[in-house]
Amino acid sequence: MLAIQVMVSLSVLSLSVMMPAVAKDLAIDPKLVGIFTAIIYAVAATMALVAAGPILRFGSVRICQAALLMAAIGLALNALALVAATILAVVFIGAAQGPLNPASAHVLAQRVPREYFGMVFSIKQTGVPVGFALAGLLFPQLLEWVGWRGASLIAAGGALLAALAIEPLRRDLDVVASASKPAGSIWRSIRFVLSHDQLRVLGWSAFVYVVAQHTFTFYLVTYLYEHCRLSIAQAGFLLSLSQIIGTGVRLVSGGLGDRLPRMQLLGWTGILMTAGCIATGLLAPDSPFWLITIVVVAYGGVVISWNGTSQAEFAHLAPPGEAAAVASVQTALAFSGAVFGPPIFALIASVASYRMAFFAVAACVFAAAVWQIAAARRTTAPSSPQ
Repeated sequence: MLAIQVMVSLSVLSLSVMMPAVAKDLAIDPKLVGIFTAIIYAVAATMALVAAGPILRFGSVRICQAALLMAAIGLALNALALVAATILAVVFIGAAQGPLNPASAHVLAQRVPREYFGMVFSIKQTGVPVGFALAGLLFPQLLEWVGWRGASLIAAGGALLAALAIEPLRRDLDVVASASKPAGSIWRSIRFVLSHDQLRVLGWSAFVYVVAQHTFTFYLVTYLYEHCRLSIAQAGFLLSLSQIIGTGVRLVSGGLGDRLPRMQLLGWTGILMTAGCIATGLLAPDSPFWLITIVVVAYGGVVISWNGTSQAEFAHLAPPGEAAAVASVQTALAFSGAVFGPPIFALIASVASYRMAFFAVAACVFAAAVWQIAAARRTTAPSSPQ
């Protein structure tokens, strides 16, 4: 599950890292990366909502293979160097991203003791920063060697190979899936999550936190290139470094989540995210590289650290046998933040400034953080869907 997440995350970030070069060749505004990101996650949110049934019917590994195939098709379409093909490409990449969290929750929740949920789910979620880090390191180099079209094709080949490589695991990992009870109505799961005191706070806070995470991840290269006057290679390096640091922080967060109240931990993580977001927005074109590095790496390290902890708490509060269905709702809420966040960020950056865009994100994150800290003081016994 970790390896699959790495490959799909690399595919998701590929266009963002290459956007300055892609935009130049296609004669489009680089800020359109926000629209492309919104398309990816709108499709991903939809796919996540409907994923539970196919996961139970066909198995998690088979669904992950289909996801990797969708990523390969999307990357190959991007290499056509047509605006219409790029739009279609992000649709396929979004379809690849959607079912991964429900599929992994279905496998892990049935095999991992609950007292280790935080660490194990965080380990799996390190596939996101690792994939993003690889994208930040590999694609700038591939741009120099084979151009962005060649880079897209190489990544497509990698996704296809990954789909073939996990076939031997299917029989063992999908046995439990075939023996599971039939999937319930997704609307029942939605009602359960939104009516549950803790899950409701976790779900909407994930929506806000993803806004911060994805405006950072998908705009960092363009922001540092346009606003801070760094090269694409320098910006890609800082993105990769932040993802590497964030991987370690995510594991620490997961371990702490097995020992401390996860809701409270997520709230204080949001306070740190608020400070990092403000600091990133305060960077100036003449800021020294060392200062940019410290701010970007510190903010990046914390803004990607929360996902595994949040998913672990969702799985912990899910009724027995329904981890995939509940994870589908959490994933859809989180991905919805990626739908609305980047375009609004782009609008504020275009109309006002990057600084005001970062400040707006910081205000939203702070509100969600305070909400979670307040909710952590209340104890709510989990209940089953009616």
